[in-house]
Amino acid sequence: MLRGRAVTLRPATDADVPTLAAIRATPEVRRWWRGGDDLAGEIRADLADDELTVYAIEHDGRVVGAIQCSAETEPDYRHASLDLFLAPEVRGAGLGGDAIRTLVRHLIDEHGHHRFTIDPAAANTAAIRAYAKVGFRPVGIMRRYERGADGRWHDGLLMDLLAEDLRD
Repeated sequence: MLRGRAVTLRPATDADVPTLAAIRATPEVRRWWRGGDDLAGEIRADLADDELTVYAIEHDGRVVGAIQCSAETEPDYRHASLDLFLAPEVRGAGLGGDAIRTLVRHLIDEHGHHRFTIDPAAANTAAIRAYAKVGFRPVGIMRRYERGADGRWHDGLLMDLLAEDLRD
């Protein structure tokens, strides 16, 4: 378990799948974390992916989202990539930033990472603002990066964070 100021991160399990799928199904989350008709199946696939580590984000004793990371293992390009989602009712309380800080500190201290990336949709201004608060900086626009639910291609924003830029 990883403890932040307001959140606890613990490895997500099959028991978390219904709650995480329900959060992913909310319109506010699904807009950015799309998926097919079987969100529970997609979450189970993420949990089974050996190259992805998924943590349940807990606050006040309940699961309010998930944060995940994967690592580039090539020594000359070593870094970790992050992504997260939160239940709409807890947004704006600083829980996402707390989860990011907690996971990044763990990845620095326990795994020796020095650089982190995250790639929100370029139109997801709330996420971009939240990531910037913890120290992520825009690197550049990835044009036509992701196909949207509307079938069109949408831009993504690549952001990165160096260990020394992590803000409390």
